[in-house]
Amino acid sequence: MIFKSINPFSRAIIAEHEVLTNAQLNQKLKLSESAFKNWRNASFQERADKMKKLANILRVNKEELGLLITNEMGKILSEGISEVEKSAGNCDFYAENAEKMLKDQQYDTPFRSLSVYDPMGAVFAIMPWNYPFWQVLRYAAPAIMAGNVTFLKHAPNVIGCAKAIESAFLEAGFPEGVFQQITIDITQVESVIASDIVCGVTLTGSEMAGSSVASLAGKHIKKSVMELGGSDAFIVLNDANLEKAATIATQSRMLNAGQACICAKRFIVTEKVADEFAGLLAQKINALQQGNPLKSGINMGPLARLDLAEKLSRQLEKSLQQGAKLVVGGVREDCNFQPTLIDFVDSNNIAFQEEIFGPLATLIRAKDENDAVAIANNHRYGLASAIWTEDRENAYRLARKIEAGNVFINALVRSDSRIPFGGIKKSGYGRELSDIGIKEFMNMKSIIIE
Repeated sequence: MIFKSINPFSRAIIAEHEVLTNAQLNQKLKLSESAFKNWRNASFQERADKMKKLANILRVNKEELGLLITNEMGKILSEGISEVEKSAGNCDFYAENAEKMLKDQQYDTPFRSLSVYDPMGAVFAIMPWNYPFWQVLRYAAPAIMAGNVTFLKHAPNVIGCAKAIESAFLEAGFPEGVFQQITIDITQVESVIASDIVCGVTLTGSEMAGSSVASLAGKHIKKSVMELGGSDAFIVLNDANLEKAATIATQSRMLNAGQACICAKRFIVTEKVADEFAGLLAQKINALQQGNPLKSGINMGPLARLDLAEKLSRQLEKSLQQGAKLVVGGVREDCNFQPTLIDFVDSNNIAFQEEIFGPLATLIRAKDENDAVAIANNHRYGLASAIWTEDRENAYRLARKIEAGNVFINALVRSDSRIPFGGIKKSGYGRELSDIGIKEFMNMKSIIIE
């Protein structure tokens, strides 16, 4: 079997990648097992030195790697370069903080008691195409700094990125087998999960993919962390700074051509300011330039694959049939989808109920702030949300009522190495980043000495 990398703007085949045979996969599993025996005993200083070198390699090559991202999945070049820089920053963060995060924890008992954190083996990662470097380094940097090793099954359309990341790890001096990208088919996933060296599974992807992989992880009694779909609420209240809110709303919805789990997707606005906010949002969305992601002046590239663009067209068409009003955009040519805004969406509309993975913003009108929170919580997803208001104390009170893993007040929803990130409901479980994330695939071992 062959996976093809297809440039989503030009539709040209840029690379082909052969799927591993089962025999080749087994060799990689054995290499990982061998590598773990040594890597788990490496000092934090040795791990940190290599992780710092990896960060430097990423930064030195950020233009080349950013171009690879753009060619494989279509985001504009500046976004690809920024993604590589952010990934390097995460490597630095864990190089500098992993040892402190994993220090022994003492307990107040009459006898000596403590917990220690031991690496467990190989973390098997199934990662998506939308942030092909960041999603990988987000989990890999903490897992490897903790003494684990890892396998990466990347999305078939960004195998070039997977191979580039593996090459960077080797160039940084990591032993063979510590980080391995494995080009495998879906039918080979269970054999990896079942392998004795694999201690856990981390997946970022769709709700359906998460359900399938989590079932396999449960079957083989392997811990899993799932970061799945989102339909993030962006709540705008009467006293919000509407100009700033509309600016950040446009950025949040249209960044990466709207292809992010934490993109704001449901813009829930109180009736008093809905018309004004809708006008500002339409103006800012209409000003965006969509097209060739390598061309200066372009704000947004194509969607990553033709099937994704076709699905978004179907969702838009149905939402309009169900009563939504098209305000801006709505035009598609191949993978190129114009930035789009629809208004008067309700909870029965497909644009409300399904995750919209593309540059389509939906505006929902709420009676007041309590109604806005109720609308936000009326969804099977609970990844992140935002509240816009000048009353920060009230915002904090409302944030406590939001059913999501993250709530940002007057700010762009984003992931940050210092802060735990993850969702609830059908958006998944477990956390990445911060000290919480690095401990997800560790054995917290209690030791009691009488």
